[in-house]
Amino acid sequence: DMAAVHPRLITASHGLEVRGDRELQARMENGVKVFDLETSVIRWAILPDVKVDAYAINGQVPGPRLHIRQGDRVRINVTNRLPESTTLHWHGLILPNEMDGPAEITQEPIPPGGSYRYEFTAGQSGTYFYHSHDHVDRQQALGLYGALIIDPANPQDEIAADHDYVIQLQEWLMREGLTFPSMPMDGGQPNYFTINGRAYPSTDTIRMKVGETLKVRFIGTNNGFIHPMHIHGGPFEVVARDGETIPESARFLADTVNVGPGQRYDVVWQARRPGKWLIHCHIGHHTTNNNVEEKGGGGLMVV
Repeated sequence: DMAAVHPRLITASHGLEVRGDRELQARMENGVKVFDLETSVIRWAILPDVKVDAYAINGQVPGPRLHIRQGDRVRINVTNRLPESTTLHWHGLILPNEMDGPAEITQEPIPPGGSYRYEFTAGQSGTYFYHSHDHVDRQQALGLYGALIIDPANPQDEIAADHDYVIQLQEWLMREGLTFPSMPMDGGQPNYFTINGRAYPSTDTIRMKVGETLKVRFIGTNNGFIHPMHIHGGPFEVVARDGETIPESARFLADTVNVGPGQRYDVVWQARRPGKWLIHCHIGHHTTNNNVEEKGGGGLMVV
């Protein structure tokens, strides 16, 4: 629903020094990789003078990155500190039905203060993500998502590059100091766009040398838009889609891919010439953030 996040629910406030998408180290229990996740309400900086009230996992937006290998047995313990119930869904994975995550369909939702254990064997490899599957019109739009990267069982099957970078997309709606779920159908058009929980120019800079390659894993953690993601400086090769590696004979060159909600694209780009090359959404106002940013429009810099 379109209700704003109530400021009284906030349990922590983080500035730009705290990053999202931090890789979470697993602990081993009898051969099982175990991850502990906790949801909560936080205040999260997307620009030096702009903070959103977000639903977070382990105190960060995006939530922590889970990095595993094909064939791993994994257990994810989820504790809910939100004021409402929640669940987590493992988007694109083949797993037992009771581990899939949709509230009231495959499991009882996790109540405030409650916990749930997800456990499965990762049979696939590639770029995936996890997200809330309860109160679906608001929770993911407020920050409940994170990357799930699964390395192939045979390292030779990995499409390698000199640099590997995950990009998770999101839209935000702020009005009069309050944060609302961005839902275009309710007239809730977003006024901020983030890459990995930051708006330009507070996004990362990827430092490369001419001749090096960059693998970008675009993840459609966004809710309401298809984002045409464009890299300046020449085309890239699209090498995987929705976690599945594209056969070599079917790969293709492009300079823009449309990343819809739930979709993933892996692309490999080569730095052909020195300079500052942008990675950005080609929807104009997604480069300007409330119409106050750089005249050139921004997203992320590759130098």
